[in-house]
Amino acid sequence: MKFKAPKWLSVAPVAAALVISLAACGGGSSEPSGTATDALAGSDQKSLDSFTTADVTPLDKLDKSKLGLITDGTIRVGTLSDAPPNIFIDPSGKFTGYDNELLRAIGDKLGLKVEFASTDFSALLSQVGNKQFDVGSSSISTTDARRKTVGFTNGYDFGYMAVVTKSDSKITGFGDIKEGLRIGVVQGTVQDDYMTNTLKIEPVRFPDYNTVYGNVKNGQIDAWVAPSQQAEGQVKEGDNTKIAEKVVNTQNFTAYAVNKDNKPLIDALNSGLDAVIADGTWAKLTAEWYKDRPTAAEQTPQGWKPGSKAVQLPAK
Repeated sequence: MKFKAPKWLSVAPVAAALVISLAACGGGSSEPSGTATDALAGSDQKSLDSFTTADVTPLDKLDKSKLGLITDGTIRVGTLSDAPPNIFIDPSGKFTGYDNELLRAIGDKLGLKVEFASTDFSALLSQVGNKQFDVGSSSISTTDARRKTVGFTNGYDFGYMAVVTKSDSKITGFGDIKEGLRIGVVQGTVQDDYMTNTLKIEPVRFPDYNTVYGNVKNGQIDAWVAPSQQAEGQVKEGDNTKIAEKVVNTQNFTAYAVNKDNKPLIDALNSGLDAVIADGTWAKLTAEWYKDRPTAAEQTPQGWKPGSKAVQLPAK
């Protein structure tokens, strides 16, 4: 697969129209690793804690001259254009969504401009690793395989995995997925890894969320195994589709990707993240973008919480 070069300030990227079917493109760093990761196994708090920092550097102690940014004063971010409510371009041409608005808030705490460009998920981690972007923002689950390519901030989100089908489908959820069905995934995602390495079923791989959902609607595939946030952003009344099942996934928290050698930038983003958690911005954005998470209990399931171990969510 050819990687896209960043197109700074591009506001109307065209989603790839061709299906990447049955065989994965070679070379992508976010390919399924060959090591099974059961994304639906539930939270492993000990494992998550091993990657979460005990605390962060106070904002006024950060040395912003050492952040290793491509452009001084600006965080250049690779993101997607088609995955609401997390990462997408709105009708005015603005890069927005939960992940991107949270990153803007973090940038404000750090006194840094945040500049977005569109790319494909299958290329994103390699582009961050190669310093084409300072940061990757795409609801990225922090698997062990991905940590070989990039570094990650502390977690700011968890996720659900969902099964999307036609409304009249006999598939009712994950238990009905089996060999012989045409199950779609987006190339290089945790869902691709789950199908390939956990279920040992070869999926039909697509380059983006719009394309895989379109293939559910027109009946070219039997179901889509999806991040539920993106499933809910795609499924519309009148489409003759439904979310058959969704299951919480806190096995690997969601974080921003950074070049793994750029610890000063990772540390700075962690400091900014703790700051927006402590002042209530994180909870406000979470409730705003995830309508099914209005309360603290729904925002922090199974003992999970965002940011460092030291930061506390403000009392209601």
